[in-house]
Amino acid sequence: MNVTFVMKSARSLGNVSTLSETLDELNRLDLNGQGSQKHTAQLVKPSEGAAMPVKKRKLPDADDREQSCKITSFTRPQIRAPRPISTEKPFSSKKCLAWFHKYAAPDKVFGPEAMEKFCEDIGVEPENIIMLVLAWHLEAANMGYFTKDEWLRGMTTLQCDCTERLQSKLDYLHSELSDAATFKNIYRYAFDFARDKNQRSLDMDTAKLMLALLLGRSWPLFSVFSQFLEQSKYKGLNKDQWYNVLEFSRTISPDLSNYDEDGAWPVLLDEFVEWRRSCPAS
Repeated sequence: MNVTFVMKSARSLGNVSTLSETLDELNRLDLNGQGSQKHTAQLVKPSEGAAMPVKKRKLPDADDREQSCKITSFTRPQIRAPRPISTEKPFSSKKCLAWFHKYAAPDKVFGPEAMEKFCEDIGVEPENIIMLVLAWHLEAANMGYFTKDEWLRGMTTLQCDCTERLQSKLDYLHSELSDAATFKNIYRYAFDFARDKNQRSLDMDTAKLMLALLLGRSWPLFSVFSQFLEQSKYKGLNKDQWYNVLEFSRTISPDLSNYDEDGAWPVLLDEFVEWRRSCPAS
């Protein structure tokens, strides 16, 4: 039996005053005629004032809200800030080599004339100590000359392939002189860099020029030591003397009060101290 049949039966029962009474009657009928409870439809009359039950939703407590927040925070996709894009072009060996040939032309080395033009382009005087620091980075063998291999080796280390990049490194090159260990390496390098390769010693004129470049502004006794060299019997400085002049300038006070005559100083420096002490006070 379906709902349509029930509704039609209700309308056809004229002796029943209300639909409620009709439903009561139909509930007592055996719908399939066999009395089986499986196929009997029980139509329940709604009671007066009854309302459809409403399933109440449980409001989340504080723990539920905290757990929800944790889950939401854990599963939220991480948004990364875009990486900054570097505008500086990478070092180019090809460009560096072309830069070298600008001065060396077809030759594999550029000499004093090209060196002057190079110094003019980068804005540095040839006599500036920065040129010695640069030569040290290039491991140049001869003063006033750069070979192609020396150029590529040193400029690759400095990551300079053009004039502008080297100019941006000039302050860095000068700052290296403030580091005691680096300065010592540059000072020792200067001996072989400046000497005539046919000689084991550095001739006196060149020695005084290099000492003035390296110690002229930092050693209070430099001018006095230079005067001593001019009037001395020495025609040059050997490597041991050159190395010890730096140590002397760093460890001996200007008044020579802490100089030890029995120390392992070269005779050259013993004679300088004796000469200085014998000079009239100025």
